[in-house]
Amino acid sequence: MNLIRSICVYCGSSPGQGDIYMEAGYQLGRSIAGAGLRLVYGGGNKGIMGAVAKGTMDAGGPVTGIIPRFLMNREATETALTQLDETIVTENMHQRKHAMFEKSDAFVALPGGIGTLEEVIEIMTWAQLGRHKKPIVFGNVNGFWNPMMTLLDHMRGEGFVHTGHLVQPLMIDDVAAIVPAILAEAAGSGSPSEGDARVIDRL
Repeated sequence: MNLIRSICVYCGSSPGQGDIYMEAGYQLGRSIAGAGLRLVYGGGNKGIMGAVAKGTMDAGGPVTGIIPRFLMNREATETALTQLDETIVTENMHQRKHAMFEKSDAFVALPGGIGTLEEVIEIMTWAQLGRHKKPIVFGNVNGFWNPMMTLLDHMRGEGFVHTGHLVQPLMIDDVAAIVPAILAEAAGSGSPSEGDARVIDRL
């Protein structure tokens, strides 16, 4: 059984198209707080990042923001950072990612851009190399991560994935099901067939 005290959320610093992604971010933040967990995220107050943080704080949850110094005026304001109960400023992206890993007991990737993709792929790589066994979830809002499933299929079919049994991220369509699925997996009682959670067994 793995104790879950905090959840790291990777997501875009932009809102994306329409309101669906921002609403999903806010709902996930509230769900994290409602479970008595801490949010660990990239420290920004813009886009989906800001929505997740706002949702968590509005529901009374603790928030740790980890942001590189050079992004402080691009993804956040000093005023916004002071509203978090913990802010960690790093000197570069590598330090940021390491700090997010060390502070987190599980990882969720909501929709985002290249940075979000890079972050969750690195966490999956570390799991595949046996460096951790922390739960990983793709928050598949509006089918956003479906192309990822197709790519993983292709990679395995072409013979480039050999130790996928060491990393089994969940693909979850319903944001409300993400935190319960993480807690169930950590407790060893989760099942890929339960609710909207399904294991990406293509690796």
